Amino acid sequence: MLHQTNIQAGSLDSTVSNQWFNRPKDETFDSLESLSAFTEERRRSSVPVGNWNTTDVCGGLDGQLTKEMLDEFGGLKNTRGSVTLQTPTGETVAPSNWAFGQLSSLAGCPAGFIRELPAPIAVDCLKFGLRHKREKDIVAGLVRDGNNLAAVTGPKYGRIWNHEVVTGIREANDRANGAFQIPGLIDWAAGPSENGTYTYDTEAKGDSTLFASDRDMFVFLIAHNNPIEIGKLADGSPDIVFRGFYAWNSEEGNTSAGVAAFYLRGVCQNRCLWGVENFHEISIRHTSFAPDRFAEELKPALDSFVDGRESNLQQAVEEARRAVVAESESDMVEYLNGTGGLSRKRSLEAIELHEEMEGRKPSSLWDMSQAITAVARDIPNTDQRIAVEKQAGKILDQVKVLDKPRAFVTVN
Repeated sequence: MLHQTNIQAGSLDSTVSNQWFNRPKDETFDSLESLSAFTEERRRSSVPVGNWNTTDVCGGLDGQLTKEMLDEFGGLKNTRGSVTLQTPTGETVAPSNWAFGQLSSLAGCPAGFIRELPAPIAVDCLKFGLRHKREKDIVAGLVRDGNNLAAVTGPKYGRIWNHEVVTGIREANDRANGAFQIPGLIDWAAGPSENGTYTYDTEAKGDSTLFASDRDMFVFLIAHNNPIEIGKLADGSPDIVFRGFYAWNSEEGNTSAGVAAFYLRGVCQNRCLWGVENFHEISIRHTSFAPDRFAEELKPALDSFVDGRESNLQQAVEEARRAVVAESESDMVEYLNGTGGLSRKRSLEAIELHEEMEGRKPSSLWDMSQAITAVARDIPNTDQRIAVEKQAGKILDQVKVLDKPRAFVTVN
């Protein structure tokens, strides 16, 4: 299915692109089913271990672990010996590269330096740090496949399993009749059409956007066979957006759990998201109450977005278009400089860019939002650009009917 997409509108989001660029092939999955099977198997083979006295760290130069095992577990080099830990029930486990880094961090030791030490000296450093740098030398661990220590966290770590997140996504998508899929591609080679839009081909699948590793997971899907017309372009052609979301988690303590939901106009080969509108996010740190908050906040928020309320979005856009906030150029500068948070110089640049794109100067809430996102694209510093794009979102939040599930707010 082909759609014309206006990449000049909305903002550019590179989050999915960063994931795609940095993931090896063995961390990429071609379907939710295969990702679900992977995360389910990891859940089945994992045993949480709490109240762990981490002074039970051992190390030696006797070479009991083979080089192959050391390579697999990411422990110290064979010539320097190996580091192992004793679980509260007496089993010996070897830390993965990720778990060794976590253990070093909890002990206040630089992991890169510790890895270069002979194992007995490394163990002394870790024991000293755990005993004297922490109020308690108690941690929680995650043992996988019987002898692989996959993660080391504080005792109050609240684990949300990757499989729980994937299952929640699958169930929500099943209720939507599988509307959310791996994205298609913007066809840059065809060039812009007469109205300046590009073709978005939903059938031309690029690389997958489903990822999981030994320390985290990430999913991006888009309902690109269900276009939503939110208005008209300057030449009268439809302005089309699609629902999309990405979700992330780490049962090993690498990142928070969260979902970001938004509307977008297309996805390119490098998996950058173009023309993003109405971006809202909920994130949950892995504290003691994280599992409860996943059930009470994150999963319902995902469900509400996947179920869809396009009519609310269309009404919101119309309200934003009708809400005139400036008539003269001085009023426009004042609004962009005040409510929009731009400098006076950038305010003038935003007005000029909007006039180039739309053939008129910005006057409504919708115009102001588009003008801000347009000027943000020319900001080279990523953090500054994102900060400016957030200002555009805040302007649209002034429209009371905006389709924003109450749970979709950033929570730290």
